[in-house]
Amino acid sequence: MDFWESLAARTPRKLDYEMLRQGFSWDLPRSYNMGFDACDRYAWDRGRIAIIHDREDGVVEKWTYRELKKASDRFANALTGLGVERGDRVAVLLSQTPALPVAHIAAYKLGAIVVPLFALFGEDALRFRLADSGAKVLVTDGEHREVAEALAGEIETLEHVVLADGAGHGSRSMEALIRDASANLRPVVTGPEDPAIIIYTSGTTGDPKGALHGHGILLGHLPGVSLPHDLAPRAGDLFWTPADWAWIGGLFDVLFPALHWGLPVVAHRMTRFDPERAFAVLERWGVTNAFFPPTALRVMRTIRNPRERWDLELETLACGGEPLDEETTRWAEESLGVRINEFYGQTECNLVLSNCSAIMPSKPGSMGRPVPGHRVSIVDAEGNELPAGDVGEVAVQRPDPVMMLGYWNNNEATQKKFVGDWLLTGDLASVDEDGYFFFVGRDDDVISSSGYRIGPAEVEGTLVKHEAVLMAAVVGKPDETRGEIVKAFVILRDGREGSEALVGELQQLVKTRLGAHEYPREVEFVSEFPMTPSGKVRRNVLREREANEA
Repeated sequence: MDFWESLAARTPRKLDYEMLRQGFSWDLPRSYNMGFDACDRYAWDRGRIAIIHDREDGVVEKWTYRELKKASDRFANALTGLGVERGDRVAVLLSQTPALPVAHIAAYKLGAIVVPLFALFGEDALRFRLADSGAKVLVTDGEHREVAEALAGEIETLEHVVLADGAGHGSRSMEALIRDASANLRPVVTGPEDPAIIIYTSGTTGDPKGALHGHGILLGHLPGVSLPHDLAPRAGDLFWTPADWAWIGGLFDVLFPALHWGLPVVAHRMTRFDPERAFAVLERWGVTNAFFPPTALRVMRTIRNPRERWDLELETLACGGEPLDEETTRWAEESLGVRINEFYGQTECNLVLSNCSAIMPSKPGSMGRPVPGHRVSIVDAEGNELPAGDVGEVAVQRPDPVMMLGYWNNNEATQKKFVGDWLLTGDLASVDEDGYFFFVGRDDDVISSSGYRIGPAEVEGTLVKHEAVLMAAVVGKPDETRGEIVKAFVILRDGREGSEALVGELQQLVKTRLGAHEYPREVEFVSEFPMTPSGKVRRNVLREREANEA
C-alpha cells in the first residue's frame, strides 16, 4: 500500500495540506512498467471490473482486470510478431473503448512507445504526428480505415494498420491477432524514466510538439489525481470523464490512475458533447468521481434543476484545462451538491497544482496550491522566484516524475522550455500569501493596452457573470493609439440575442467589476469559438484574425 492508498483508511479531518506536503517524498521503484501496473496486479481477482463500456448503440460490455491482462498479453505478443521492438512507436487512434487500454498496456509491456491520437483529427494532423513520431504500427478502427491505409502507403515507417473492429484490404484485425497469439508474456523490464508515451501538444501556435514521458508518469500523477477527488481512492469509487482518452487529461487524470488503484472506469464516447447525455451517463452507472473540462461544465450549466431529473451519486468533481469562472463553481454547489476542485497542469508537466476541499479552504478563481511532491513557483524571465502578489510565469522545478523527458526529436525546443532547473509553462499567474496560485493568462495571450497588461481570463470570468452570457473569449486587437484594445467574443445563452444595449451592459459590468482600463471596447457575438481538439479556446486564431483585419 503506497502513501496515497493509505489515505483511504484515514479520516480527512485528521489531515491538512501542510501535513501532506511535509510527510510526502518520492520513492519510485528502480524497476517499474506502467502496463504491468495498470492491470496485472489485480488479475488474480476474477470478478474485479476494470472497464464498463457503455457503447453508443446501447450495448454494455464489462471488462475485468483479468480479461484486460489476457488481451494485452496476447496483443503484446502479436505486436512482437509484427516486428515491434523496444523503443518502437505504436500509434493508437481510438476513442473511449476497451481496445484503447489493451493497445496501450500491450505496448508498454514490450517497452514500446505509445503515440495517442485524437479520433477527430483530420488527415493532415494525423500525417504530421505519425511521420514525426516515426510510428511503426497504427491501431485504429473502421471509422478511420481509409485514411489509415492511405497514410500507411505514404509514410515510410508505418508498416502495419490494425483495426479494433474488423479488417480491410491493407489492415489487420486486432481481434484475430489477439486470438491467434500466445498467452504467455514476460513484460520487458523498464524503469520510471524509460520512454513510454509521446503526447502531442494541441498546437495552438506552430507545429505540435511531442512531449515524451517515461513510465513514471503514472506514479507521478497519483497525488495530483487524489487531491481534486478529495483524497481518492475510496472503496466504491467509480470514475468517468467525457475528455477523450487521447489527451493527457483523459489518460492520466482518469483512466490509468483508476486502473492503478484497481477501480472501475466508465468508457463512453461522445463525438459531440451533449449535456443531457452526460447527466444520463452519470446517473446510469452511479459515477462518483468525474473530471470535466470547464467548457463542458458551462454547457451543462444550461440544464435547469439537474438533480430533479437525474438521481446522481457524484461525490467529487475535478476540473482543469482552462480557468473556471465563479458562476460555474456556484452552480455546481447549488445544482449538483458538489464543490469543484480546480487543478492545473499541461501536457509537458501535468497536475502540479490542485484544490482539495476536504483538507483546505477553496479560494474562488484559484488553481490551487502545489500538489505534494511538486515544487512550483512564480518566476521572472531569468528564473528568479517572485514574491507573493507579483505576476510572473508558472514554473516547475526538475526532476519531477510528471515532467516530460523532453520534446521528441526537438532538443532546441526542449532547451527553450527551461531556465536552469525551472520548466517554464508559458502561463502567467500570481501566488498569494497562503500559497494559492491565480491564473492571469498565457504569456502570448496577455493584452498590452495603454501601458496596462491585461489577462484575458479575468475579463472572461467577469463577462460570464452576466445572465445572458454562456461563454466568452477575450483577445487583444491592434490599435494605433493604445497598442491594443480588449475585444470580447461572446456566445449567448439560448433565447438571448445580441444588441447594442447588451454590449453596453457587458462593458459596464467589466468597468465596474475590474476597472475602466480592462473593459472590452469591442464585443462580437458569435455562435462558436475555434477550439483545440482538447477543448481549449484557440485565442491565437481570434487574435490573428483581428490582426489581419486591422
